[in-house]
Amino acid sequence: MTSQTSSRPTPRPTPRFDAIGIVASDLAASVAFYRRLGLDFPEGAETQPHVEAELPGGMRLMLDNEATIRSFDPGWQSPSGGGRIGLAVLCGSAAEVDSLYEELVGAGYRSELKPWDAEWGQRYACVLDPDGNGVSLFAALAPREAE
Repeated sequence: MTSQTSSRPTPRPTPRFDAIGIVASDLAASVAFYRRLGLDFPEGAETQPHVEAELPGGMRLMLDNEATIRSFDPGWQSPSGGGRIGLAVLCGSAAEVDSLYEELVGAGYRSELKPWDAEWGQRYACVLDPDGNGVSLFAALAPREAE
């Protein structure tokens, strides 16, 4: 009997979406904002150049200050304006959308869209993080609310 080599290719690892990275102009302000949305950053995170919080399902939200980005990309320029990414936070109810929106706006964060009942069956609002990135707050409307 002769030995044969397998002609099957070696399997490659499958890429897996793992993290969302945001460059923060004021990292402490961004940590404070995302903590209000329930993210658990380590104690003292606001003084670090790079921080991470684990999201449900094992993904991470990473915040870097501008100096960190420039340390490996010296030509990096801060973009003007926001709106290039959008994050979304699922709330437990329409009332929670309203309450969280009021809490954030009351704390001085900017509103992009006041809470409203969207035609697609959600209570929906949007606030801006300290760098102008939209963070949607949403929850399914109860069946009678949606009618």
